[in-house]
Amino acid sequence: MPSPRLTATALVAVMALATAACGGTAEQDGKERSQSPASTTATAGYPVTLENCGTRQTFTKAPERVVVMNGASVAEVSTLLALGVQDRIVANQQSYGLSEVPGRADAIKALPNGGIKQNDAFDISRESMLEQRPDLVLSNTSYGFNAKNGFATRDQLNTVNARTYISPQGCDEDPSRMTLQDSYALLRDMGKVFGAGDRAEKIIADSQKRIADISAKVEGKPKPKTMVIFSNMAMGANEFSAVAAKGIYNDILAKAGGTNAFESASTTSFADLSKEKVAATDVEALVVIAYNDPNVTAYAQKLLKEFPQWTASKNNTYAVLSDSMYLGPSNDLAVEKLAKVLHPDAF
Repeated sequence: MPSPRLTATALVAVMALATAACGGTAEQDGKERSQSPASTTATAGYPVTLENCGTRQTFTKAPERVVVMNGASVAEVSTLLALGVQDRIVANQQSYGLSEVPGRADAIKALPNGGIKQNDAFDISRESMLEQRPDLVLSNTSYGFNAKNGFATRDQLNTVNARTYISPQGCDEDPSRMTLQDSYALLRDMGKVFGAGDRAEKIIADSQKRIADISAKVEGKPKPKTMVIFSNMAMGANEFSAVAAKGIYNDILAKAGGTNAFESASTTSFADLSKEKVAATDVEALVVIAYNDPNVTAYAQKLLKEFPQWTASKNNTYAVLSDSMYLGPSNDLAVEKLAKVLHPDAF
């Protein structure tokens, strides 16, 4: 999904280079199908071809110089870490600063950033991108390849032999349809690209089993109306413009035995709510998602104090989460934590 993009008040989201020799050849409109069998079978398990947002990307071996764009996401970098291929990353711009996975935040912080200074769109400019000599560039949405934002386009990257990948539901920058299955699709795709398919399938199977077990425990119970909001973040004119309305958050809530109190407030991923609307809704549970906010618990407690009429405030029912609530390999952790908050008697 496209993540919220930071601007001054909101979330955001050429050099001639020698052709990179690591990463395979892009196929677009059937081009380059004349490769000899020797060139396409030099590495076991390859070539691997993905149809991705209208382009065909073919890999003749696992990428060795990966650039991960920001997009206010951690989905892609967390997926690579989960698959154990972090050594292929030459420049990572993603970080939430926090994680439900022990050690992940520190592991992300330790990754190289390529010495890149982000542009005015809070991501990697075209020139800085090409300087990295990537053979694979990962973007959370098509936004990351839009020339209007100062970024290298997919066609420009193809000319320097760099493959490109847009995560599931990111083709049209509409994460409102995103579900847990999109996290699994991202894992499967990267597993294929990096020759780590078995590991990807094990992560998926473990996640599915864990979620199924948790969902069975809360089945048939009342579904508390829950607000999901990003901490200290504005995507519109006021504080409550970062309230999740649709997307993967709702799938996670459903699996945990809850429902989104503001699902009908917007046809897009986020609702831009007035304080009066928030006050008039009986929020039975509060979920705050941290984005580089070390004081996320304080923010949650501030909201509970601000709206004492909420059932959530009266019962002190809240949870703080970060990357597990988002597209990525750790959604089962969010389901478990939320289920225990929403239905403590079931555990």
